[in-house]
Amino acid sequence: MAQTALNPDELEARLTELHADSYGWALSCCGWNEVEAEDVVQTTYVKVLSGQAHYAGRSSFRTWLFGVVRLTALERRRREASIQQRADRLAEGWVPEPDAPLAPDEALVEREQANRLRAALDELPERQREVVHLVFYQGLSVAEAATAMDVSLGSARTHYHRGKERLRSLLVMEESP
Repeated sequence: MAQTALNPDELEARLTELHADSYGWALSCCGWNEVEAEDVVQTTYVKVLSGQAHYAGRSSFRTWLFGVVRLTALERRRREASIQQRADRLAEGWVPEPDAPLAPDEALVEREQANRLRAALDELPERQREVVHLVFYQGLSVAEAATAMDVSLGSARTHYHRGKERLRSLLVMEESP
């Protein structure tokens, strides 16, 4: 397993290395609301750097960090549930910038496809959406996603399989006339 005693410089280096992925996961956990995701990532970093969240080495650092991000997002959601409705949190969309400039029509097609996929993901039950996001967008294995989500491997596998099947049917139904 990975070493568990990280000095502050090593910890900061790991957080810096995983920042983009952590932010992407936070976006997913926060219903694509960029302001909430930024706050969740910042709160996660405070927890990690202050020792409130301690890496024990039972999983990879990345998997552990994604678990802290997820729990921080859940805490925030619970605190603000009475203030904001779920639809408001999902109203903000995020599409990663492409690596190379695309022609305007290619960019439009890519944006439309990303919007279709995001809309289909939003239709999935929460656990299915989480595991599919962690595996597809963050490159975690299903086992790592299970650890990050704090569910059993069997449960994660079931959510992942059902999520993929549901996405496939949603996207096929949308393409049909």
